[in-house]
Amino acid sequence: ANYGPNPICKGCLSCSKDNGCIRCQHKLFFFLRREGMRQYGECLHSCPSGYYGLRTPDMNRCSRCRIENCDSCFSRDFCTKCKTGFYSHRGRCFRGCPAGFAALEELMECVEGCEVGQWSEWGTCSRNNKTCGFKWGLETRTRQIVKKPAKDTIPCPTIAESRRCKMAVRHCPGGKWRRPAKTKDKKKKRTNLMERAQKQHSIFLATDKTSQ
Repeated sequence: ANYGPNPICKGCLSCSKDNGCIRCQHKLFFFLRREGMRQYGECLHSCPSGYYGLRTPDMNRCSRCRIENCDSCFSRDFCTKCKTGFYSHRGRCFRGCPAGFAALEELMECVEGCEVGQWSEWGTCSRNNKTCGFKWGLETRTRQIVKKPAKDTIPCPTIAESRRCKMAVRHCPGGKWRRPAKTKDKKKKRTNLMERAQKQHSIFLATDKTSQ
């Protein structure tokens, strides 16, 4: 409706030039619109964002949603669609889903997530399936999936993790511990450099005596 010098009161049973619609036709919702200091009535087929339709014997009205960050609601205390950036959960709107629930991004809803148990104790420190013969190894701990998520698209948290550990037994019984190949290479390079330096020093001494 265009409210000017000649207002158009579309859908009204009764209308005021200054206040717009006062009563609406059957099945339409009365909505009191506010613009600055002015307010006027409209008759709508559906209520605008942030409002829901309340049907009464007297007259259907648009009532405001009382839920924070709600875009549209079923009743004053149950939101059906949250504002952008918020997830819907049991009629409320959240920035992030509560514990035990996961975010379904395509619908912006919180659904039952994957529930996992407690971590086990750290396992034996090993490397290459051996518990000796090395200085460092890896130890692992696990946890079980207690409840699978409602949607297959929702991933479960990690159920196994490993960390570096120091071997309790460095030398295997009856065996000879060997240095890793990387350490050997470093030692070999160091020896070659020393031999080269000594050779260059000998050549320098021989050249120096010849020149004298």
